[in-house]
Amino acid sequence: MAKAAKGTGSTRSLKLPRLYPIMDAGTLTGRGLEVSHFAEELRDAGVRLLQYRDKAGGPAHILRNARIIADVFLGVDCLLVLNDDPVLAMLADWNAVHVGQGDTSVEKVREQLVQGGIVGCSTHNDEQVSAAEAACADYIAIGPVFATGTKADAEPVVGLEGVRRARALTKRPLVAIGGITMQNAPSVIEAGADSVAVISALLVDGRTVEEVARDFLKILR
Repeated sequence: MAKAAKGTGSTRSLKLPRLYPIMDAGTLTGRGLEVSHFAEELRDAGVRLLQYRDKAGGPAHILRNARIIADVFLGVDCLLVLNDDPVLAMLADWNAVHVGQGDTSVEKVREQLVQGGIVGCSTHNDEQVSAAEAACADYIAIGPVFATGTKADAEPVVGLEGVRRARALTKRPLVAIGGITMQNAPSVIEAGADSVAVISALLVDGRTVEEVARDFLKILR
C-alpha cells in the first residue's frame, strides 16, 4: 500500500506537500475520466498527497475505487486520504480520513483508525478553525478561498484574509481549498497555507493531468 505519515494530533507530526489534489468522483464522471488513469497521471507527476471524494457512490463503489487508487500508488510514499468514512478507509487499507463540518467528529474518526492515523477537518470560519484546533485535527482545511463551482453547497468565500486569520489561529498544517488555480496558488501560500487543494484546476483542455500537476508542483516549490 502507499505509505501514510503518522499522525497523533500533534502540531509537529505531519508535514504536508504543497499540492493536495482531490479526486472528486462526480467531477471525474462528468468528464468521462477513469479513476485508475487519473491516479496514474498524478502519481507520474510526482504527487505525494491525494484525497478521494465520492459523495454519491455507495460503499462498495467507493471501496472499489479506493483500492484501485491504492494499487496505483503501491510502493509510492504518498498519503492517501479518504473523504468522510473511516470504516471504508480501513477496509481499503488507508489510514487517513478527511471530515467536513457535517460528518463524523475528528475525535470519533481518530478512534476508528489504527494508531497513527491522519484526520483532517474542513473549516469555513474562525470559530470552526479554533474548534478543529481544539479537537487536535492533524491538519485543518480552510475555504472556499475563492469562488468555486465544484461544490453546489459551497460556503461563503473567505478570501486570502480568511487564510491569514486561520494561520494565526493554528500551528497545525493548513490546507487552502476552493477556486485555487495556477495563477492564484502562490498568493494562497504567501497568505499562510502549507498546501493548496485543487480539483477542477487540474483539468485543462489540451493538456494532460500529469502536465498540469507537474506545473503546479513547480510553482509551489
